[in-house]
Amino acid sequence: MNAIEVISPGPFATIQDLGRPGLAHLGVPRSGAADVVSMTLANRLVGNRESAAVIEATMGGIRIRSRRRLVIAVTGAGAQVLVDDVPVGLGATVTVTAGSELAVSAPIWGCRNYVAVRGGIQVGAVLGSRSTDTLSGLGPPPLSAGDVLEVGVESGAWPAVTQAPVTAIPPPVVELDVSAGPRCGRLHRVGDLMAGEWEVSADADRVGVRLGRPDGSDHPLLHHGADVGELASEGVAHGSVQVPPNGQPVLFLADHPVTGGYPVVAVLTAGALARAAQLVAGNRVRFRSR
Repeated sequence: MNAIEVISPGPFATIQDLGRPGLAHLGVPRSGAADVVSMTLANRLVGNRESAAVIEATMGGIRIRSRRRLVIAVTGAGAQVLVDDVPVGLGATVTVTAGSELAVSAPIWGCRNYVAVRGGIQVGAVLGSRSTDTLSGLGPPPLSAGDVLEVGVESGAWPAVTQAPVTAIPPPVVELDVSAGPRCGRLHRVGDLMAGEWEVSADADRVGVRLGRPDGSDHPLLHHGADVGELASEGVAHGSVQVPPNGQPVLFLADHPVTGGYPVVAVLTAGALARAAQLVAGNRVRFRSR
């Protein structure tokens, strides 16, 4: 049944679930929620299966109207959540009545929020997933004002916990744990990745996040060894840290390409990948070897 009307999608909002894993050999990216930790938490708060589809809202601004009684939870970036202009809290299960409006403000930290509705968002699946893939174009289009969404039946028992602690404002420098990548030996100095801080550039989306050294940093960019030849295109894993010739690392997120020709020198852990999905331009980052 039609249950949700999108009044405004904000800057960018899509439908996401856990994506399309296992199809990279066919050239199909995984896609799915960029911050899986926040997405699955939202589903647990409303008693859904963790795989149920949710709304991923980037930089807030999303407003939706319920057409019937719904149970909703919003997680992720540090934004204010309101129902009919009344704050209801982030990371909390909320019941909204028919005609009520839910809004998510622009976040004060992070960039992605997840709106889960008990039952899950019901849209047509493509290759087993309801996720919007911004790189390949698979899945439903990004949300627009006036869209009407159905709610499915991907819920189970009522959750035992209906509130989750909200993460405090992240530290000034976000630490990202990494394991050594398959091509770490192609760096001129392997330790340069871990040395000092990196700064998130404006070149960041669901495909990846590009980093550079902050102004005034005495730490160099990364450079390939002089005695290594060109690298043939090869598979690229979710969370890979790739280094192109300009020496500015790229963190590959949910909609990353499945192959690439630049060396993967490190791979983010699952927790680091969720933190990377919330990075915005100007954030400082430090890598830490796992």
